[in-house]
Amino acid sequence: MRLWLLRHGEAEPRAATDAQRELTRHGRKDVLQTAAVLAGRPLGAILASPYVRAQQTAELVRDALGFIAAVGTVPWLTPDSDPREALDFLAERGEQDLLLVTHNPFVSDLAGFLIHGHRQEPVPMGTASLAELEGDLLVPGLMSLRTVHHVRRH
Repeated sequence: MRLWLLRHGEAEPRAATDAQRELTRHGRKDVLQTAAVLAGRPLGAILASPYVRAQQTAELVRDALGFIAAVGTVPWLTPDSDPREALDFLAERGEQDLLLVTHNPFVSDLAGFLIHGHRQEPVPMGTASLAELEGDLLVPGLMSLRTVHHVRRH
């Protein structure tokens, strides 16, 4: 199984609520740069946080890749979610290649939890950063970190 973890692109600093913050122009550009890393990858599904910036990020990636299926929205991909809840949900999924579009600290905590088996070593993820994890089973401590792609600022 391959799990791709994408943190949303740079977002506006303020909105009526945190969930309503939208991507900036730079955030959109960064997401498209990261989407190029996924070109040609056999994604089975794209799942995203219900927050606007994550939805926008997922749609940009979906369009850039020409991914036909709709983006799935799941409530546990928000900033302060518990990685254990995510694993319960993901255990029910059948895809071998899955992209999750989410936020910090959740994305960093989930990656660290899957790699190390605990949450004391989160994987640093900037905006539009993409981590690739691989393993036979989606079990804490049994996934390997293949790569982390960080956006290059020009």
